[in-house]
Amino acid sequence: MASTHTWQWNTVADAAELEDAPPRLAPQQAQPWCNFTLWHPAELPGGCDAAVGTLRKEAPPGRTDASAGRTPWSDANPAAYRTEISGGGRRLRLKQFLYDWAFPAADHPCLWGSETRPFPIGAGRVVWLGTDYLGHRAASARMSRTTVELSVLEGEFTDEELVELYRALRPADAEAPARIVRTPFSELSYWARHTTDMISVPTGLYFFHRRDRPHEGDWVPTAELPSFLAAQGLPGELGGFAPDSAAVFTAGEGARELEVIYTSEAGGGELRLVLQRPGAGRMPYPPEREKHPARTQETRVRGRSVHMAFVDPAVGPFDAVWQDPSLGVEGKLLSSAGQGLDKEFALGCLDTLLSCSLLAGRGAVL
Repeated sequence: MASTHTWQWNTVADAAELEDAPPRLAPQQAQPWCNFTLWHPAELPGGCDAAVGTLRKEAPPGRTDASAGRTPWSDANPAAYRTEISGGGRRLRLKQFLYDWAFPAADHPCLWGSETRPFPIGAGRVVWLGTDYLGHRAASARMSRTTVELSVLEGEFTDEELVELYRALRPADAEAPARIVRTPFSELSYWARHTTDMISVPTGLYFFHRRDRPHEGDWVPTAELPSFLAAQGLPGELGGFAPDSAAVFTAGEGARELEVIYTSEAGGGELRLVLQRPGAGRMPYPPEREKHPARTQETRVRGRSVHMAFVDPAVGPFDAVWQDPSLGVEGKLLSSAGQGLDKEFALGCLDTLLSCSLLAGRGAVL
């Protein structure tokens, strides 16, 4: 019997068994096939009277003739749900999935490179409005681990209509969000469970060399996570966020990076910490800015210089990078966006991290 505390979902045993095209499926029927919280709108924008959803089911990596709806950049077959909302000559698309092949850059990767604006949508969450890579008016939010992306396909929608659509989203299964947030990322993630090429994408506001080879992470078993973090001298909580998952990634020429994910059950917020020995991983130092619009500042925390980049000081997201060659470590802390996850919150997390014993050379992994 499946656990009532964590999430279990259906998958297709072989890519050859996938449908020729993603089938139409109501959200309530599709949720058991998703490794993420599935949302549906309780209200549609004015004049819209149709909402058609299709499910892309999860299957092991592989390509067959049944490739409709699959990314051309990878042979991975993760789950995703697509909804088209239309009426009155207007049409938009919602796409929902677990963004798990990298940290979602700036917390709204589909808007990468465009000017973005945050709006509160309840439960501490924010939605970002901007322009997507196709030049469409677009929006993005992370809600209980789900990345919910919107793209306007026809006609015009006001800011207020797009924000209200996000505020009207409700879980397809009322019990799913809490169970999915309680399930460790390492157990949900397609890329943590399958060996396939990762997708080369930006991961933050500062440059990080892409992880675009077959997945190279060695994930710590969930039951061993507390003792693993203790052995590294890392905190058992960070800014009120609990440790969720950890992995060791092997970069070129045997260099290694330690990555730790901390999450909050209240809304599914996330902190992601990456540590490496100086010059031995994928983080250049001094850090190099990516092209996404953001503010930067250099500050000092516990006597160390820290470079910070952020889109909005009140809600984030934050990308902080530091180096201390004398202690033999470089670090990067990434945060998701949300109300309460402001600059003071990020600085408090950095203060906790820079007091840890790993940063005094105790950590055994790197």
